[in-house]
Amino acid sequence: MRRGSPVISFRERLSRRQILRVAAALPLASAAGLGTTPAMSAGPSRVRPGMADWPDAAGWERLRRAVGGRLLPVRSPLRDCADGTAPPSCKELFRSLRNPYFLGDEPGLTQTLGWVDAWTSSPSAFAVAAESAADVAAAIDFARTRHLRLAVKGGGHSYQGTSNAADSLLVWTRRMNSVVLHDAFVPQGCEADPAPAVTIGAGALWGPVYDAVTTHGGHYVQGGGCLTVGVAGLVQSGGFGSFSRAYGLAAASLLEAEIVTADGAVRTVNACNEPDLFWAIRGGGGGTFGVLTRLTLATHPLPATFGAVSASVRARSPQAFHRLIADMLQFYSEHLHNPHWGEQIAFRPNDTLSIALLFQGLEEDAVRRLWQPFFDRLTASPGDFVLESPPVVLAVPARRLWDPAFLRRMPGLVAADDRPGAPPDNIFWAGDGSQAGQVLHAYQSAWLPERLLRSGAAATLADALFAASRHWSVSLHLNKGLSAATPAARAASAATAIHPMVRDAFALVIAGAEGPPAYPGVPGHEPDRARARRQAAAVDRAMAAIRGILPEHGSYLGESDFFAADWQALFWGANYRRLREVKETYDPGGLFVVHHGVGSERWSADGFSPRP
Repeated sequence: MRRGSPVISFRERLSRRQILRVAAALPLASAAGLGTTPAMSAGPSRVRPGMADWPDAAGWERLRRAVGGRLLPVRSPLRDCADGTAPPSCKELFRSLRNPYFLGDEPGLTQTLGWVDAWTSSPSAFAVAAESAADVAAAIDFARTRHLRLAVKGGGHSYQGTSNAADSLLVWTRRMNSVVLHDAFVPQGCEADPAPAVTIGAGALWGPVYDAVTTHGGHYVQGGGCLTVGVAGLVQSGGFGSFSRAYGLAAASLLEAEIVTADGAVRTVNACNEPDLFWAIRGGGGGTFGVLTRLTLATHPLPATFGAVSASVRARSPQAFHRLIADMLQFYSEHLHNPHWGEQIAFRPNDTLSIALLFQGLEEDAVRRLWQPFFDRLTASPGDFVLESPPVVLAVPARRLWDPAFLRRMPGLVAADDRPGAPPDNIFWAGDGSQAGQVLHAYQSAWLPERLLRSGAAATLADALFAASRHWSVSLHLNKGLSAATPAARAASAATAIHPMVRDAFALVIAGAEGPPAYPGVPGHEPDRARARRQAAAVDRAMAAIRGILPEHGSYLGESDFFAADWQALFWGANYRRLREVKETYDPGGLFVVHHGVGSERWSADGFSPRP
């Protein structure tokens, strides 16, 4: 993919450091089977509108009838603003792009509008607004036999742009959003003790699922932190939520799934029925092995409380900030490295520490006592530290955490779908509002092994985090590493396809940059490419300081660098060989292809042409 020259000079020039990184990854790549697995086959090139083999009107009409009239022509509303005239309605459109529900209800849009020098949200030619597995199967059969590019979108939250593809046929699962609770579920064909579970349509969003399972059902289901993320996409990526260290990966909670594979077959898969395919969809990536239409996830008893701790501390000098980083790591290691805690600790270039943590199963008074000595030490050194946002500790009954009526009564916590007639329960975390319609400039992540918390290594980690913060903000996502998880959660992750490194990681460190809603060709709303490239360079320098202390590199598929060269080893490690074998079994022609998806090395960047 061609990129602007400033990025080519920065990213495509192999420095000595980059050569060493690639060399270090070669043993892992070999272990993953990248050099030993036979080359996968690939089908013929896809057809585009205007080509001789593109379906005619009669062909599309046959598909429309096969899916009960649910075939839609797709056009991005942004296209009407990109011709240089920008009608007055475009002002209202760009306001609406801040509403994740508006984005999700438009088949021609995605939650992120693009990534500078990587991808731009592009509408499909047609979409099947699927309401059943039969609709999905009809769309898949049509795409396979007509050699069409196929795209799949549920929540549409992919940072890598995998839920959109220009000139494609879109399988849009948004309408498949049912939620059914079970007191005693046994996977089909398995001999197992009945257990509580929930069956969810593939197009459902986590907010309504939490409301059904927790607010109304009194149970917990492991999902994502953002309320408008799609269920199916998160599970297939691995799936972290705020309390993953207590309840494990969303992928590990998957008991059974209905999936339509490339041959149009509707399959029910679980640990007893087609276990290889079941394993692959538990962390092997969405839009790769088939289209999920229904998922059944285990549910758990609720703890008494969920709660939060937040604060912002600014150091008055870089030296004091360095000490603050070391103190925070020590406090974390001694008191927070356990299944009760999740979410984020951030270190910023302005010498600020931001704490935004959630906890489960602890009482508010106990949490206050736990943190008090840490904050007392800071207030005792006013010459070094300023509490810019005083500490806030809050606990609520667990059943209320995702209750829309309860959350709307707490000022500033949630925002609402502001479209006329929108359901009142359409809410999202106010802090996530900036993600709606964003244009990414950079996004990188790396798992940090638990050994970095030990004596001696902790000082090296503090040095690296301080060095990184001189370039860009870096955040420790504590819930996205399982070294402090319950034994059951850690053991269950071994039955998923996610990188094995997650089990020994105490956190996922993330650095990212983004801009407001923008689209190429729209006057006044063009992406700021120069700024994006400067920020991408800063993020790369920050993450290089972190990677420099890691003997082995791993990254989370759902939150990763679009430009990663060694993505197979980064995302899956030694699991990649088996994933490729499953791909070859169930999709030998490569009907399902997404950026940095299993088997995508056999296709051009746009997914239309097989590579030699």
